[in-house]
Amino acid sequence: MKKTGYKLFILVFVLSSGFNSAFAQKTRKIKVSELRDKIEAAWIGQMIGNIYGLPHENKYINAPGAENWPYGYTKNIEKLQKYNGAFSDDDTDVEYMYLLQMEKFGPEPSYAQLRDAWMYHIRDRVWLANRGALGLMHFGYTPPFTGNKNLNPHWYQIDPQLINEVWAFTAPGMIDYAASKSDWVARITSDDWGVEPTIFYGAMYSAAFFENDINKLIQIGLKELPANSRFANTVNDMIILHKKYPSDWKSAWQEMAKKYYIEEPDMTKTIWNANLNGACAILALLYGDGDFQHTLDLACALGFDADNQAATLAGLMGVMLGMKGLPQNLYLPVEGWKEPFNNNYVNITRFDLPNAKISDIINKTVKATIDLVIAKGGKIAGKPGEEMLTIKTDAVFNPPLEFYIGPAPRLEVGVPAEYDYYTSANKVYNWSLVAGNIPDGMTFEKGKLSGTPSKAGYYNITLQLDNGKDKITRDFRLLVRGINMAPKADSILANVRQLNEKVLDSCWFTFGKSMYAKNINIINDGILNGAGSVFYSIAAKAKIPKVDYFGYEWTDPQKISMLAFHTGGMEEFGGWLTSLNVQYLDEKGKWQPVVKTTIDPPMPETTDVFHQPHFVEYVISFPTVETRGIRIIGDTKIEGHWNKYTKNVSGFTSITELSVYP
Repeated sequence: MKKTGYKLFILVFVLSSGFNSAFAQKTRKIKVSELRDKIEAAWIGQMIGNIYGLPHENKYINAPGAENWPYGYTKNIEKLQKYNGAFSDDDTDVEYMYLLQMEKFGPEPSYAQLRDAWMYHIRDRVWLANRGALGLMHFGYTPPFTGNKNLNPHWYQIDPQLINEVWAFTAPGMIDYAASKSDWVARITSDDWGVEPTIFYGAMYSAAFFENDINKLIQIGLKELPANSRFANTVNDMIILHKKYPSDWKSAWQEMAKKYYIEEPDMTKTIWNANLNGACAILALLYGDGDFQHTLDLACALGFDADNQAATLAGLMGVMLGMKGLPQNLYLPVEGWKEPFNNNYVNITRFDLPNAKISDIINKTVKATIDLVIAKGGKIAGKPGEEMLTIKTDAVFNPPLEFYIGPAPRLEVGVPAEYDYYTSANKVYNWSLVAGNIPDGMTFEKGKLSGTPSKAGYYNITLQLDNGKDKITRDFRLLVRGINMAPKADSILANVRQLNEKVLDSCWFTFGKSMYAKNINIINDGILNGAGSVFYSIAAKAKIPKVDYFGYEWTDPQKISMLAFHTGGMEEFGGWLTSLNVQYLDEKGKWQPVVKTTIDPPMPETTDVFHQPHFVEYVISFPTVETRGIRIIGDTKIEGHWNKYTKNVSGFTSITELSVYP
C-alpha cells in the first residue's frame, strides 16, 4: 500500500511538474502598471501619428517627401490649440467606438453589435471600403458580407488597418488570438489580401508588449500570414530592399513604388491600396530602426495614404517603448499642457460619441484587456499597485455564434445554383434546416443550398446553427424567379448609351478604369461585377437635374411582373437614383406608369452618399403587364464633393444588370 502510494505520489508529482512547466511556457507575465503604460502609449502614439500625419495625406505620390525633418504638426497645431486637446479622426475614432462596445458587451462583441454601432455613430466622414461597408449595412447586410469582394468593390483598400488596432493591444502576448481577431474584424470592411496587413499589425501589436526588436516583430507578424500570401511576399520584398539600400530609403521607395503602385493591376491600382501602404509602413519601420521620431517622419515621407501609416506605426512604437519612448514635445505640443494632449479627446467626427478624458479611455482599455485575459484562462494577483497579470499566450479566438446576412440566393427556374449561407467564420458550426420547404430540385446540406429549382415562387425556411453549446435559429425567404427575359430582348433602351470617358477622367473616381463599361450593352449579359461590368450614365457636364432610364423592347408582347435592378459601384459624388419607377409601352407605343409596384428591399431612406450600397439588387414586383417594352426610370443624384472637378458633372446611374421576369 505504501509503495503503491509512493509511486502514485511520484507519478502525480512528475505529471504536475510537467503540466506546470508546459503552462509556464504558454504564459507571459506583465505588471498591470506596465500594461497600463503601454496601453497609454498605444493610444497617445496613435493620436500623435494621426494628427502629425494628416497634412501629408495623399500628398507624396510621384515622389517621396523631402528630408526636412522633423515635419512637426504644421497647421494642425492650431487645431490642437482650438480643441485644447487631441481631436478625433478615422484613425482613432472608430477604435474608440469599438472600445465602448467592449465596455457594453464584453471584450468579444458580435458582428451584429458592431454593425449597430456603425449604423448609429458613423453618419459621414468615411470613405472607400468603410463607406462601402456602411452602405451595405443600411441595405440590410451584416459583416462579413459588408466586406465581401463581390459586394464591396473597395475590399483591397487600406481601411481595416487604421480602425482595428485596439483589438490587438487588448490582447497582450496573445499573438494568435490577436491575429485571428484582427482577421475577423477586418472583414467588416474588407476581404482577401486586403485584410492581410491588419492581421500582420495585429500580431505585432500583441507581441510588442514583450518584444521591442523591430526585425523580430516583423518576423512574428509574418508567421501569422500564409507563406506565399501577397502581403507576406511584400514584406519580404521590403526586407530585401532595406538590405540592398541600407542607408538610402529613397532608392528603396523608387523600387517599391514602381512595383506596387505604377505596375499594380488596374483593378486595384489606387493610392489607398492596403498592400502598397503596408509596404510603405515596413520601409518606415526598417529605416526608422526603433526611433519613434524618425519612424514617424518616414511614415509621412513615404507618402500615399500617409496619415494612416503614421498612426498605426506610432501606436505600435508606443506599445514597444511605453510612454518614456514617446517624445514629450509631441504629446505636449501646446504651452501650458501638463498631461498628454491635455488629457482631452474631443469628438469632432462621430454622431453621439462622447468627448472623453484620455485617462478614462486608457482605464477602459486596461479593464477590457484584463477582462479578456482572465476570460481566456489568465489571472491577476498581487497587492493593489503591484498586481501582476498572467497571460495565456495560446488563447484562441472563437467567433461569436451568429447568422450572417448577405444577398439572397439568386435562383431562377432551370438554372443550376449553389449558395453558401456560411462564411469562413461560422462554417465550422453545425447547420440544419429545421422548418419549411426548400424549392423543388434543390438540397440543403452543411449550410449549402444547391441544385436546379424547377418551380417559381417564394419559399420560407428556418435554419439552425449549433456550436455544441448554444443553438440559434433564423427565418429566411427564398425567391425562385422564372426565366430571365432580358437576354432575348430585341433592343436595349437607355437615354445614355455611351460612357463619356472625358468627363469621367475629370472626376476623382475611385475604381480602376477597367471596371467601367464603355456602353450600355452589358446590362443583360448576366455578369454582376468585375472588369467591364459597370456602366456609368455620365453624359456631360452641368446637366442637372437629370432623369435616367434603362429597359428593353421585344418584337412580340411579353407578360412581365418582376424586374431586378442590380447596381454597380458608387462614387462619392454620384451613381444612385433618388427615385425608382417602372413604365411600360401601351398599345399606342406610349410610356405608361406601372401601378402598385413594390421594391424589395426598399430604396434608402436618404439620398445621402453614406447610405448608398455597392453591387446590390432591388427586386421590383407588380401586377402582370403585357407589353412590348418595359423600363425603370428615376432621378439621378449628384453629390457635392471636395474635389472641385466633380461639382459640375451630370447626374448619373451606376448599373450592372437589369433582369426581367414573367
